[in-house]
Amino acid sequence: MNKTIITVVGKDAVGIIAKVCTYLAENKANILDISQTIVQEYFNMMMIVDLSRVDKSFEVVAGELAEIGLSLGVQVKCQREEIFDKMHRI
Repeated sequence: MNKTIITVVGKDAVGIIAKVCTYLAENKANILDISQTIVQEYFNMMMIVDLSRVDKSFEVVAGELAEIGLSLGVQVKCQREEIFDKMHRI
């Protein structure tokens, strides 16, 4: 499995989840887990996604998701699971 952590943060707006999830579905990514909250007017979402079936490189997916984020006025970041785990070890 090729797990990636995707985070989305910014001012809440209509369509954030829809655009990110549509992109992932169109590229054959499987959403394994998802959590989202809105604190006052700020949106925060974290997803664990399997990119094993995606034909694009990790860098291309991360770049395209970042572009989607820019168009929505939010920040979208992708990290490979192994890097995320090493950065957040206690």
